[in-house]
Amino acid sequence: MLQVVSSATQPSLEEIAQSTDQAKIFQLYVNGDYDWTRDMVKRIVDAGYISLCITVDVAIYSRRERPMLGRSVRRAATQMNWLAHLDWAKFDQIREWAGIPMMIKGIATAEDAELAVQHGADVVWVSNHGGRQLDHALGSLDALLECVEAVAGKADVIVDGGVQRGSDVLKAIALGAKAVAIGKLQGWGLAADGKDGMVRVLELLENEMISAMGLNGVTCIDQLNRDYLTRAESVTQPHEMSMWANMPNQAGRTDGRIV
Repeated sequence: MLQVVSSATQPSLEEIAQSTDQAKIFQLYVNGDYDWTRDMVKRIVDAGYISLCITVDVAIYSRRERPMLGRSVRRAATQMNWLAHLDWAKFDQIREWAGIPMMIKGIATAEDAELAVQHGADVVWVSNHGGRQLDHALGSLDALLECVEAVAGKADVIVDGGVQRGSDVLKAIALGAKAVAIGKLQGWGLAADGKDGMVRVLELLENEMISAMGLNGVTCIDQLNRDYLTRAESVTQPHEMSMWANMPNQAGRTDGRIV
């Protein structure tokens, strides 16, 4: 498991890098000018992150009613939106500064996946930003296949979005993803029980993956391919927690705790 540290994460990127010996990736939101970006890249490299991930799918910050109601969004109308100025030339410059493997996160079309490879991306990260940016965009798994085909083995492919079960991980691997990111599950595990909750999330995913592989007659994850998949219509209305049934706890109430 590799931790991807976002620009929004606290404490500082240096403190996080020094907290453990485990390899880490830094996900950069370009929120400044030329000098700011160059300084951030230097800090990331000097801190020892093994890869730099550039976020490219938030050129315009969407209107999100839920965080607005919670007053967690305070973005001044006059604030410079540096992400809207991010283009391929600037990515090339960042890659030159960094000198470490580069990821591009937020790819959702074959055309952009192909461009990412042309500009030297080592990893194409298929993502729709958790479905929180553009309404009615394709889900990540729906976009994954065309991106894998466009990359054509010239870069690794990562995917995130809507991953709630071990079987979701296997679907992504079968479609050609090299790795699967689990931001939402990580957040839930940490919120439920800190480090132990996170460990329990990974244990559940492992158990579900082994079970699904065994029921499909698969003994190694490398054996998975598209032959194990078929498209089916959803039988329930989608929701971020629709896969989790509420279970009674000892007090007779229902909650979504990890068991």
